[in-house]
Amino acid sequence: MATLPGRAYTDPGTFRREQERIFEALWFCAIRSTELAAPGAYRTVQVGTENVLITRNADGALRAFLNVCRHRGARLCAESAGEVRRTLRCAYHAWTYDLDGRLVAAPNLARMKDIDRDAYGLRRVALREWLGYAWVCLAEEPPSFEDTVMGAAVERLGDAAAIDRYRTEELVVGHRIGYDVAANWKLIVENFMECYHCATIHPELTDVLPEFARGYAAQYYVGHGAEFASTAQGFTVDGSEGFGRLPGLTEAQDRRYYAVTVKPQVFINLVPDHVIVHRMFPLSHVRTLVECDWLYAPEVVASGADVSRSVELFHRVNVQDFEACELTQPAMGSRAYRGGGVLVPSEHHIGAFHEWVTARLA
Repeated sequence: MATLPGRAYTDPGTFRREQERIFEALWFCAIRSTELAAPGAYRTVQVGTENVLITRNADGALRAFLNVCRHRGARLCAESAGEVRRTLRCAYHAWTYDLDGRLVAAPNLARMKDIDRDAYGLRRVALREWLGYAWVCLAEEPPSFEDTVMGAAVERLGDAAAIDRYRTEELVVGHRIGYDVAANWKLIVENFMECYHCATIHPELTDVLPEFARGYAAQYYVGHGAEFASTAQGFTVDGSEGFGRLPGLTEAQDRRYYAVTVKPQVFINLVPDHVIVHRMFPLSHVRTLVECDWLYAPEVVASGADVSRSVELFHRVNVQDFEACELTQPAMGSRAYRGGGVLVPSEHHIGAFHEWVTARLA
């Protein structure tokens, strides 16, 4: 099977269409909900070409808006994170909004009787919460969250309840690492979806998951979870014991690794004692930020337990993967890759990803 042509990874015009027709049209996993602990806390996130402001209102509910003052277009919150008391105030002309986005104050506002404070409030962005994360969608009519986001887990695991048993929304971030990757976002997705490369660059991972050394990814058929090596006590860099199995998991889910890709920018990794979530933030056709969270049971983090051995395993996998993507990116502009490359049979699901991207841009 042929891959996408090289220009799909190097053309700024293609990336602009991807921003419009993929990242600004579909559900985008923005932040961990617990990052906004109290009313007035906010985060800003880049989604395609738009900057999105997410905050918690006075009632404790999350709200999302375009980070643009409705008066003259100044960026409302210039910092990536912060906290306000009760209102969001533009630093340019002091137009002020409550935490539900309604215009509540402005210089001489009382004399401007014709201004509709709701109509000139902040532009709302659709928001849903799932797995303990806030997902936003810029589309005027967002696609079904159940079909496009939750459905990806069902399609991969074959069971609507399979991912719910991990109770990811109840877990706590035990560690977070951000990676600045000099590669196109599609190369990172493709890399995550296949394991043809695992025997070559992932010795620590194949020690724990020996079937990966044969080149078959965890995602190559519905419901499959890679089994731990008989010598591995846990999903750790040295195979040593991890933490107790998360409550709610079945025996069939014990000592298994499951991977889920939620297009366009989320990877979910499920193991018995923790969950690893990657969120990609494509910034250009050749640069992608990846934020990786390691999630554990609350009591594990509260106890101060050493999570470094489980963190180190996937951190090494991340570094190895991203170095491979950065090794690939320069060649995407080569005349040798104008017609693309080739997929071997175990990479057939990457072909399906390419068809999905092509259809979104058509």
